Amino acid sequence: MRIALFTETFLPKVDGIVNTLCRLLHHLEERGHPSILFAPRGGPERHAATEVVGLGGLPLPLYPELKVVNPLTDVRGRLDAFRPDLVHVLNPFFLGVAGVRYARRTGAPLVASYHTDVPGYSRRYGFGFLEGPLWRYIRWLHNQAALNLCPSSVTLRELEDRGVRNPRVWTRGVDTGRFSPEWRSAEMRGFLSGGHPEAPLLLYVGRVAPEKRVDWLADALEGVPGARLAVVGGGPGLERLRARLEGTPTVFAGYLRGAELAKAYASSDLFAFPSANETFGNVVLEACASGLPVVTADSGGVLDIIRHEENGLLFDAESRPGFVAAARRLVEDPELARGLGRRGRETALGRTWTAVLDGLMEDYARVARPAD
Repeated sequence: MRIALFTETFLPKVDGIVNTLCRLLHHLEERGHPSILFAPRGGPERHAATEVVGLGGLPLPLYPELKVVNPLTDVRGRLDAFRPDLVHVLNPFFLGVAGVRYARRTGAPLVASYHTDVPGYSRRYGFGFLEGPLWRYIRWLHNQAALNLCPSSVTLRELEDRGVRNPRVWTRGVDTGRFSPEWRSAEMRGFLSGGHPEAPLLLYVGRVAPEKRVDWLADALEGVPGARLAVVGGGPGLERLRARLEGTPTVFAGYLRGAELAKAYASSDLFAFPSANETFGNVVLEACASGLPVVTADSGGVLDIIRHEENGLLFDAESRPGFVAAARRLVEDPELARGLGRRGRETALGRTWTAVLDGLMEDYARVARPAD
């Protein structure tokens, strides 16, 4: 199959969508499927065997890391030359519309994938009045696709309730060799704890932004006696969080990748993840694979991963005190924490990227070559 992909975000940005897409591009190369990717300009010209076509765009005012590409951008010449058997638009909003338009004009089979709870995030940013219009726009775009992929069963039910047709779960995998308790490092723990490796160490990995409710991390730090906090990642809320945590035992590690990220997970005591609008939660699965006990909200796609008191702790999604209490409980009960971390690792071992992406190839084939 010849696959044309459109994404609203790509390298050098680091997030769950980009990580998943990079895995997909390598898998397409391994399985011998030619591909081309259209993305905002600024990334590499090629990733794995895939040509990356960078298109000019403007930074999104509330989120300058994201670039808005004109949805009327003419991509037909490049696509006609490539001759795709299928078009896949990831999280279509701006640039993805160009892929939708091409598929409609040429009759190319169209797959869309839903990755981010933009309507829910609009509420977190104080723009709740946009939630309805955003869902209408998402429904209009996705209902032009033959197949709508989403990362979790919770998200699938949400899409069905919102009138999105033909949804199917495309879950996520994790590299349990890269993310493993074996990566525990005294040096990394010393760095993340600010030179106090004996203290309880809370870890957050992910986008530092209001929709992730990162300000709740300050409550957890204050509510767990003697604890220290490490924040891995960046985003539009970073400076505000720095100001909120000034004078506290917090280390801002910035973006970590590869072995350094794996060591950060494996060298901490618990993964504190206050976000309540995750469509999946890649970082939660990475923490589980690393044997790190997880505290997260009882909502969204993480419910496909975490079972309360079995392989993690869930708290009432709108309860700050609940988040703090769950973190404190794990610090005060090391035996519970070790058991949750061990069973979290067992959960992750059953989720390989190879199986996940081979399943996607089967979905692609059904859309690209429908039964007569």
